[in-house]
Amino acid sequence: MLKEIYIQNLAVIKEAVIPFDKRLNIFTGETGAGKSILINGINAVLGQRCTKDIVRSGCDKAVITALFTELSDEVCSKLDELGIAHDDNEITVTREISSDGGSVSRINNRTAPVALLKEIGSMLINIHGQHDNQILLDSGRHLQILDDFGGDQSLLNEYRVTFRELQQTARRLGELKNQERSNIERGRYLNEIIDDIGELDLRDGEDEELEKEYGLAKNSENTVISVKNAVSSIIGEGAANDMLVSAETEIAQYIDSNTALNSLYERLSAAEIELADIASELEGLADKIELDGQRLEYLGTRLSSINKLKRKYAADCEGLIKLYDDACREIAQLESSGDEIKELTEKREELLRKVTEQAKALYEYREGIAKIFTDRVTSELEFLNMPGVIIKVLHEKGKLTVNGMDTVEFLISTNKGEEPRPISKIASGGELSRIMLALKSVIADKDSIPTMIFDEIDTGVSGKAAQKIGVKLREIGRIRQVICVTHLSQIAVMADNHLLIEKQIAGERTETHVMQLDMEGKIAEIARIMGGDSPSSLMLENARAEIEKAVCL
Repeated sequence: MLKEIYIQNLAVIKEAVIPFDKRLNIFTGETGAGKSILINGINAVLGQRCTKDIVRSGCDKAVITALFTELSDEVCSKLDELGIAHDDNEITVTREISSDGGSVSRINNRTAPVALLKEIGSMLINIHGQHDNQILLDSGRHLQILDDFGGDQSLLNEYRVTFRELQQTARRLGELKNQERSNIERGRYLNEIIDDIGELDLRDGEDEELEKEYGLAKNSENTVISVKNAVSSIIGEGAANDMLVSAETEIAQYIDSNTALNSLYERLSAAEIELADIASELEGLADKIELDGQRLEYLGTRLSSINKLKRKYAADCEGLIKLYDDACREIAQLESSGDEIKELTEKREELLRKVTEQAKALYEYREGIAKIFTDRVTSELEFLNMPGVIIKVLHEKGKLTVNGMDTVEFLISTNKGEEPRPISKIASGGELSRIMLALKSVIADKDSIPTMIFDEIDTGVSGKAAQKIGVKLREIGRIRQVICVTHLSQIAVMADNHLLIEKQIAGERTETHVMQLDMEGKIAEIARIMGGDSPSSLMLENARAEIEKAVCL
């Protein structure tokens, strides 16, 4: 619960130490005294957004420190998770707002982000202001109110686990189906790569090996051809050897009569023999050169195929092999995505069946809760001076959402003979306040938030209705700490701890002070609310009587 709050330099509050009782705490004061500033201070320490405008004029910063005691198990568990000590089951939460717009937050003097203050604050205090009545006017919030009343969140939590799994499955299935269309074209391209390159069964560096072998083989072939051509030039028909024989024949008939021709004839004969010997050696050399025509043809064909693919895919042999391996892996993934689509389709159908069954169970549970809820709220509203009121929960089935298949709207009839209609079309401001108080009352024992703050819950009510609101706040104060800002005496007399907010002039400045009232102070303040400033002795007696009467209610 909120044990104490210290405020320094917050708007017109120069400094204040405000103690709280564990039951019903009431703030009163004249209009403009600073009651809203107090609520702003509490909001600030709970991590709510605040601006530099709330810093007292002429001061560097505003400081708000709240002491919380008797922490709930939920809060202690969260603090343990964050490594924040909570000796004696209490913590201090501080918020400093600088005049330049910056702010610093601390839990037990340990710096903490504002988001953490907000998270912890939501477990410590629930603030209800006039704007919260808008929740009643928004039918989209009614289901949450009904669930808060029910208290048991197990069915909803189980449903949400399945529903989110269904969402994730459907999302993944949609992604895969969208990919599937582009995968068809991609698959054609990958299969072309696999067919082109896979058919060759390439090895690393094979193209270089083949080029070298082909070069050697091609050179051997050219050598043999040239040697054979040389032999043909020497001993072939009409070749060099025949020409030498013809030359010998021409001069043979003159060698006896001409010694010079005889010498030349002998040289021609020697040349004929030499050419024949050369031709013979050339033929022997040609026979010794290994030449495999089939191998050469294979090498040429394979090199041509490899080079064609290298040009097509702009890659060397190693690049082609990598391209092939990558294509094989990717095509396997594409094929597996088809299997995944099948699996996910089956999983989605199973999850849809399961989540539908869970939604039906949740609907049945809420149907039972709705009956208890209407009985309890009707009883509370009758107590709060709304006799004959009829409240109805319009509970229907709709599409599956994260909250189930339920649509819920609260209908109300405040006048006898009228059919229940949406709250937004029926209730006045005063009725909204009482309806919200009735809801807070029936939900008060359903959560672990120890402190409830009501900022002017009495808007639009007076007389007996105001008295009933006061009694109801005191009842809630028996199970929760309640802090209430009011301007009605019927509510103020119910206080277990009455705090007065008033403005005072100190020198040239206005200051707001907060004082804890004793019995005499409480009587004087109640008399002021009832009859204005400077109450008469009769008014004081009436105030005393009202306080004593309240004790018996």
